[in-house]
Amino acid sequence: MTGLTWRKRRVSVFKRLTMAASAVLMSVTASQGLAQNQGPDWVQVDEEVLEHFRTMVRMDTTDPPGREIELTEYLVSVLQAEGIEVDVYALEADRPNVVARLRGNGSKRPLLLMAHQDTVNVDPDKWVFPPFSAERDGGWIYGRGTVDDKDNVAAALMTMLLLKRQNVELDRDVIFLAESGEEGATRIGIEYMVNEHFASIDAEHCIAEGGSVVRQGGRVHYAGVQTGEKLPRAIELSSTGVAGHGSVPLQSNAIVALSRAITAAADWQPPVRFSDTISTYFSRLAAVSEPDAAARYRALLSPGTPEFDRALAYLKANEPRNAAVLFSTISPTIVDGGYRVNVIPSDATATLDVRLLPQEEPEAFLAALRDVVNDASVSVNWAARDVRPGASSRLDTEAFRVIEEVMQAHYDTTVIPTMSTGATDMAYLRARGIQCYGIGPAIDAEDGPLGFGAHSDQERIIESELYRFVRAHYDIVERLAAAQ
Repeated sequence: MTGLTWRKRRVSVFKRLTMAASAVLMSVTASQGLAQNQGPDWVQVDEEVLEHFRTMVRMDTTDPPGREIELTEYLVSVLQAEGIEVDVYALEADRPNVVARLRGNGSKRPLLLMAHQDTVNVDPDKWVFPPFSAERDGGWIYGRGTVDDKDNVAAALMTMLLLKRQNVELDRDVIFLAESGEEGATRIGIEYMVNEHFASIDAEHCIAEGGSVVRQGGRVHYAGVQTGEKLPRAIELSSTGVAGHGSVPLQSNAIVALSRAITAAADWQPPVRFSDTISTYFSRLAAVSEPDAAARYRALLSPGTPEFDRALAYLKANEPRNAAVLFSTISPTIVDGGYRVNVIPSDATATLDVRLLPQEEPEAFLAALRDVVNDASVSVNWAARDVRPGASSRLDTEAFRVIEEVMQAHYDTTVIPTMSTGATDMAYLRARGIQCYGIGPAIDAEDGPLGFGAHSDQERIIESELYRFVRAHYDIVERLAAAQ
């Protein structure tokens, strides 16, 4: 569906939203007076960021069930009011994808800014403030999507608006993709755009979610930039045996065999594999850590030594997220077997959440796990799951260099490339040759354990850090795209 057709069908809705968006724009831009070759008035920009951000957080775009249409209409109305070229592509009418473009002189390939409109769902009873209230309290803004991913939506939107208002001459097109379906329906979002409309988003570099600036005790520790991610797969263990009465134990008990297989899979240590991202991550993390932690991180760079083995064991017990980036992982998550207490079942199954390193060969991994289980009564096979392509971004690009320099300047800290243990839609772009980098605002490391992080029972962002992130985001894009 073209943007023109889509807009014709929703003229009345756009009129309503355009009026609302224009009210926000007029209240802010009337006093801005932004002129060419002058920097933005960041005090006024912060006010506009707050208005747009709270408006977007108040829109329920949870996925499932998935309905991003209201936010799409808002974004289109704001962008069109500024004279920015916009198209909308929708596989499903209520779940569209927005593509906005500022055109450059073509001397460099485009830069893509990507963020997703949808959020994970909520349990409202567990929230301090209503999940779609965008309530401000104590320096935080509360609401679903505040750090996943409407912070990036707001930053990309403001970057587009400011580049346009500043009349910044561009060496490359700047494209903004506000996608749907990232949290659970990639077929209507990134897969649809890559498979059916790739020309509209094709770029040299992409900036999206996946990174963050880590604060500890209220102070910035380091800035993480996501340059790779593990690949989600699922494996099913299926055991078979002889059914019988529970009063007569059987050595062929399917549940016993399955239990042994689960334990073997969970205890297995797959090979540790290094990449530029992982080596640089632990090297730079050591440079900003306390002596004991620094020694462990440096020991990880010397595999095959006793110091490496001790460091890995420590991380698996105390820093499982850091351990998980070193090897492909297995987590048993679902077990199903039996139907009454006095019956030994003839079959049982377990599902394993598997996260493969980008360089892992999937079939070789599956074969190795079969050898580990080593039980003829237990089959080990892939289970149904959306399969993402695997690739990582380089560290020797102009984009990474600029991101590193800008984040150092804004946060006065070390910039560290990271690999996500979870998944983002950058995987589909990397597979098409786009060098993608994930960035994000400063987040307190303490917030996750307290239940205020992304996908948690609650979610919040530090208001001042939202503003700082928007400024850093704009500076990165301006440096990468502005005419030299």
